[in-house]
Amino acid sequence: MRRLLAKASHNDVAAPGRAARFALGAPGVDDFLGGGLSRACLHEVHAPWSADWSAAVGFGLALARRVAPGRPLFWARQDFLESEAGRLNGLGLAEFGVDPAALSLVRGRDAEAVLRAGVEAARCKSLGAALIEIFGAPRALDLTATLRLARAAEASGVTVFLMHICAGQETGTLAKTGPPSAATSRWRARTQNSRALAANAPGPPCFAVTLLRHRGGAADRSWRLEWLRDRGLFHEAADSLSATLSGSVAALPADGQAASGAVRERRAAG
Repeated sequence: MRRLLAKASHNDVAAPGRAARFALGAPGVDDFLGGGLSRACLHEVHAPWSADWSAAVGFGLALARRVAPGRPLFWARQDFLESEAGRLNGLGLAEFGVDPAALSLVRGRDAEAVLRAGVEAARCKSLGAALIEIFGAPRALDLTATLRLARAAEASGVTVFLMHICAGQETGTLAKTGPPSAATSRWRARTQNSRALAANAPGPPCFAVTLLRHRGGAADRSWRLEWLRDRGLFHEAADSLSATLSGSVAALPADGQAASGAVRERRAAG
């Protein structure tokens, strides 16, 4: 784990100017957020159902791409997610606009190991952003755990995205307040139909997102956002599309095949 972070530090590129906020690229969303989301803090992205896994991780990864374009990324996830949702695919990451060689992947036996790895990554100033993927409602994911992540992010300047899959709410949806957390913002992401391009080709990945909580700002607002890979920004999709595909298109390719060798991978101790 530490060797992996040291390698990311060695391969670091020049850091861009770090404004207090980063814009998503969709003017309506950025205006509602007061200019964008805060850097150097913890943000949460929740998927209410396991079927929304791809939307939550795709939205979280796109946010990481926005906050730190061209800089090293770190991803910690639980082992069993690879059998449930598939391994991250290097070609898919590249199609999404993320250089697989710039992403370091750590797999943990359980949520506690993944959160420990996430805190270590959040302390590494050479990283552009850290992503943490947690399934269900583990006891290790409590207010204390999110406080550790938030404090590490504030001290290092690394922005952390906690992607919480299938949070275990009895109703299948996440309450607006949710469990106690030190996160600056909390989002809910759902899968959304992609619009069709010429010859019925899949359009850009599309997300139905709701801002559930935003510290110091307004919340309770929903958008349909497309991720424009070539421009590296979000675009607010029209409320009604003249042509859509017959089903939801996965926001992040993960097909169960071995990840590209360019993705550096380690297993965290349990």
